[in-house]
Amino acid sequence: MRSALVVKEAEDKEPLVPCTVYLAPPNYHLLVEAQRHFSLSVDDPVLFSRPAIDVLFDSAADAFGPALVGLLLTGASEDGARGLARIQRAGGLALVQAPSTAAVRTMPEAALRLFSPDHVLPLDEIGPFLARLDPRRLLQREER
Repeated sequence: MRSALVVKEAEDKEPLVPCTVYLAPPNYHLLVEAQRHFSLSVDDPVLFSRPAIDVLFDSAADAFGPALVGLLLTGASEDGARGLARIQRAGGLALVQAPSTAAVRTMPEAALRLFSPDHVLPLDEIGPFLARLDPRRLLQREER
């Protein structure tokens, strides 16, 4: 698989860098700190998962507030629904893949049962939607 973006495993205390895709290392929760760097945790699994999406989303909501966009895609557990709702409560934008286009519907359906996200999009519309977002407007939301 190829990407125009750098894709790497996040390291503890590593600062976030634009145009980089970070992956959680196996068996570690990945968190975003207020100082805009990552931290890794071996706290107990959440919904039988470590890393857990809820842990990442909760910490990112605290760090970025309204400048954050959260996206929940296909998956076989309910992890991520609570964290995505937290992103929305913090003023961020909450996106969910339309369950009808998900390989496994459990994650997006869990989110839809829990709250009303800002957008529910078919998989093929998510990339174009993200490409249309203006990062300057997101940063302005954070400054308010």
